[in-house]
Amino acid sequence: MTYEDLIPVIRRLALEAGDSIMEIYNADDFGVKVKSDASPVTEADEAADALISAGLRKAFPDILLITEEQAASHAKSGDTFLIVDPLDGTKEFINRRGDFTVNIALVENGTPTRGVVYAPAKGRMFYTQPDGRSVEETGALDKATAGDVTPMSVSEPDNSALMVVASKSHRDQATDDYIGKYRVQDSKSAGSSLKFCLVATGEADLYPRLGRTMEWDTAAGHAVLAGAGGQVIRFDDHAPLTYGKAGYANPFFIAYAPGVELKGA
Repeated sequence: MTYEDLIPVIRRLALEAGDSIMEIYNADDFGVKVKSDASPVTEADEAADALISAGLRKAFPDILLITEEQAASHAKSGDTFLIVDPLDGTKEFINRRGDFTVNIALVENGTPTRGVVYAPAKGRMFYTQPDGRSVEETGALDKATAGDVTPMSVSEPDNSALMVVASKSHRDQATDDYIGKYRVQDSKSAGSSLKFCLVATGEADLYPRLGRTMEWDTAAGHAVLAGAGGQVIRFDDHAPLTYGKAGYANPFFIAYAPGVELKGA
């Protein structure tokens, strides 16, 4: 598999999954179940997962696939794998807030190197090109042919007036306390992996996450941010956030434009 093979496939699958999700989102009602970890799952999560998984296994049968909605995959491990969150921001979806995304990423030797984040309700598509640089695609988002793209680049932050983005559904006092260590011009809330993309486009400078996440929640956004010049580090020791960890659980982390003068925990 080459990056030139990978990117058109994950871009197309994200768009197709988005169509499936929006069909359910726009219906009068949809089913919601509760998983063993008490998190919600909808028929849209399951439909998107089935579509993406089938497409990836057909295109790249020899590459390990880890996906949120297939628990058996969580026991597998490898140096190189595709990782999928078919609908990140399920709570946003259920509450019809629009801040949900389709996420597909490639991880190599612990690092997300390529990825796509698609927000179907917002019509925003972010991905890494084969050369690793991140773009936002504009236009009709045709499944067969990529349209015009805008290169993405992180901000050059003004540390006396930072733009901060934080979780919409999981914000807590610890997060607010940490943000309070900075001189903040404005703070905005966003759901799902869109927070990484807002840092990647320069719409925000800093995204701290002091809460539980899994690698499938973050890998695609991490790849997009890295391809725009940003970084993602552990909250505790500021070491790079790595992937392929046991159980695919993340520690707290900080995503940021490198010009931000980081504060300690």
